[in-house]
Amino acid sequence: MLAEIKGLNEECGIFGVWNHSQAAEITYYGLHSLQHRGQEGAGIVATDGKVLHGHRNLGLLADVFKHGELEGLKGTGAIGHVRYATAGGKSLGNVQPFLFHFSDSSLALAHNGNLINAKTLRKELEEEGAIFQTSSDTEVLAHLIKRSRTGDFLKDLKVALNKVKGGFAYMLLTENAMIAALDPNGFRPLSIGRIGDSYVVASETCAFETVGAEFVRDVEPGELIVIDDDGLHIDSFTKDIKHSICSMEYIYFARPDSNIAGINVHSARKRSGKQLAREAFVDADVVTGVPDSSISAAIGYAEESGIPYELGLIKNRYVARTFIQPSQELREQGVRMKLSAVRGVVEGKRVVMIDDSIVRGTTSKRIVNLLREAGAAEVHVRIASPPLAFPCFYGIDIQTRNELIAANYSVDEICKIIGADSLRYLSEDGLVEAIGKPYPDEPYGGLCMAYFNGDYPTDLYDYEAEYLASLAAQKNGI
Repeated sequence: MLAEIKGLNEECGIFGVWNHSQAAEITYYGLHSLQHRGQEGAGIVATDGKVLHGHRNLGLLADVFKHGELEGLKGTGAIGHVRYATAGGKSLGNVQPFLFHFSDSSLALAHNGNLINAKTLRKELEEEGAIFQTSSDTEVLAHLIKRSRTGDFLKDLKVALNKVKGGFAYMLLTENAMIAALDPNGFRPLSIGRIGDSYVVASETCAFETVGAEFVRDVEPGELIVIDDDGLHIDSFTKDIKHSICSMEYIYFARPDSNIAGINVHSARKRSGKQLAREAFVDADVVTGVPDSSISAAIGYAEESGIPYELGLIKNRYVARTFIQPSQELREQGVRMKLSAVRGVVEGKRVVMIDDSIVRGTTSKRIVNLLREAGAAEVHVRIASPPLAFPCFYGIDIQTRNELIAANYSVDEICKIIGADSLRYLSEDGLVEAIGKPYPDEPYGGLCMAYFNGDYPTDLYDYEAEYLASLAAQKNGI
């Protein structure tokens, strides 16, 4: 489902290529396939071996590079970024990749995720004299690198990477190398591909198909990947790792044609739908999914239940993102512009509406109402994930329980609020089994399930006190 409707957003997507004569153009097409991961800004930095040149701006990728800006990004290496802001404001200054020029070198930096000790580090750095140019947590890494002072860039980078905590997939570009690094939990996906003698790195493998790259391997937690004219070099900055892939990547964020840790996203969602049908069957006439991320689960539910799948909801793909307005009436109109119920499919029918998650509940209520207005006799809502009741601190823009309807109301109460005839969620165990346990020896099969049960795989650092206070306040009914 569209992020701007649902109110759930992932920070960004990153892509890079090395040793390609059209590096900036390849990066553009790679980023285009990752546009779903961020629509607020985009940028590309390229190197010709001597100088780094970049361009970035607010807006969709096609708008940022619509006046021939790619022609000025010469070179055989490039990295790019599409952004949604979770940490830092929605301003041009925070659009990445950041480009830093030093007395003897330059550095471009792009980041997917969220640092959970950025406030503390920023304060320490400012006290030491650092002057920050942005409000983004990404800039912290650049300051840490320059303050490591080991005399070797990669050693400086390793020191810095061991100081930052939380969720991070980094891409760095220097005059003579492209570097990728993944946090010790591997919250965000990051993969390596190859086009002939060229290497590419991307947030999702779907980008490889777009640029004609062949999958090589995933970047593992704690790894530091260096790609230069001598080829691919695999190093690490820590051995203290614990696989905790964000389960919402499989449920919602990633494109269905991407593979994460060897598991196809569409197949995982389809299995989730099948498991949901086994756990929460309801007698009905049609099954429909909320476009786009819930379609796979809806197909699985229909196959397992024997109830026919129909396109009961249609998404208008040509609506601009400018509908978000302050008045409730215009918000309602925005949903109607983006989604339509198909009267010929749902009128007089008992409908099972499959969605991937319920965040605040407002969108679910509007979609149930759309189906009823189109003549649905009954609307039974089935969610292909457990109740989303805990905030995420690793790169998703929900960081308080107050925002989450499942943290404040029971399933029966939510059912009444959204106006459904019934509401059921997939169980935690059902979700883990359906995704497929990418790392079976790790907790939850190598998944982060904190959004559903509050079992965070790391300390929360800057967020710890605020989070505990919110739990206490909620428990006391404040």
